[in-house]
Amino acid sequence: MNHSKNEQLMARKAAATPRGVGVMASFFAERADNAELWDVEGRRFIDFAGGIAVMNTGHGNPKVLAAIEEQLKRFTHTCYQVVPYESYIALAEKLNSMTPGTHAKKTALFSTGAEAIENAIKIARSYTKRSGVIAFSGAFHGRSMFAVSLTGKVAPYKLGFGPFPPEIYHAPFPGEGVALDDVKKAVGHIFKADIEPSRVAAIVFEPVQGEGGFNVIQAEAVRWLRALCDEHGIVLIADEIQTGFGRTGKMFAMEHYGVVPDLMTIAKSLAGGVPLSAVTGKAEIMDAPAPGGLGGTYAGNPLAVAAAHAVIDVMREDKLPERGQRLGDRLKAMLGTMRKEVPQIADIRGLGAMVAVEFRQAGNGEPDADLTKRVQAQALERNLILLSCGVDANVLRFLFPLTVQDAIFDEALDILRTSLRAAVAQ
Repeated sequence: MNHSKNEQLMARKAAATPRGVGVMASFFAERADNAELWDVEGRRFIDFAGGIAVMNTGHGNPKVLAAIEEQLKRFTHTCYQVVPYESYIALAEKLNSMTPGTHAKKTALFSTGAEAIENAIKIARSYTKRSGVIAFSGAFHGRSMFAVSLTGKVAPYKLGFGPFPPEIYHAPFPGEGVALDDVKKAVGHIFKADIEPSRVAAIVFEPVQGEGGFNVIQAEAVRWLRALCDEHGIVLIADEIQTGFGRTGKMFAMEHYGVVPDLMTIAKSLAGGVPLSAVTGKAEIMDAPAPGGLGGTYAGNPLAVAAAHAVIDVMREDKLPERGQRLGDRLKAMLGTMRKEVPQIADIRGLGAMVAVEFRQAGNGEPDADLTKRVQAQALERNLILLSCGVDANVLRFLFPLTVQDAIFDEALDILRTSLRAAVAQ
């Protein structure tokens, strides 16, 4: 029997790589351009996953590629901690000026989002001389041991990996449909039953929960968190790894709230697909760790730094946050028109181009993970790549490049309409 190239690669993958690295697609990428991707058999897809919110400036952005190529000819690695280079400093200066707040700031560069989170906690602990950390249910902060401990979802992220580091506590996330008073009571209970506030180093939250279902935090809750941290000397960390770099209609989601965090973690679309992350925050907090306490062999890799400079230029020149807002509004409007045909649409939410649709059974309001899978599968059959999320796996999220051409965006919306109808009819 002749097997297709994709089938052959799937067999090789099963034999050579562990099942713990879960893979959504049954096909393999050959090349990609802006919002389009082609597999090894030449089949074309529209990419509304964007490498999980990494390709905000599109696959193969010419300016990003040119920046990487130019740096490639100079050097690929010296380890910044051994022999530094100006581009790292210049990127830190840009991030210090771009992020919310006019106070003195400093930035340290790393490689992954999980690394940024781990280092943000290290910095907060070093600054406060405290150990406790409060996070939220439904949160996703990464897969390394401390980051996954902060993550507020057991399956699949925590299954079989415990025990986890101590002194991490979770409160309900104050998103839509959750009473802020209940969250305040839960945090108060943590302070009474588990750890006194004077031993809490940091509270970490996502302005819009990513894996948790694109739940947008209440504006009042952000103000309350800021006041709570100020009252008790706790470091407030905004995890902008998925929400950052134009995704929410602003360069950073915290700009929607007018509240300045002490530290911010940045990654994903920062370097247009090259591994790079950052912790940016108040200078006095960032300076708490002793020399040598922060860093990493590949942290602030020169190719990734070059890409990030280009990404920032593209974001500004092409006004991508504003374009993302317009595209997100169009997507929300289209999903709204489908409510009559798809009564399982329980919610359409998000900020800017960080849009999600939640499905619940029409009769009893229970989460409808099966319909979510069917819509995703129907879309994939029609060559549109979508991701699901949510604690109950009943949410579809849309992470298209902000550079997607209008005609391809329209094509994707047509596919989505057809897929919704087909999934409901199944």
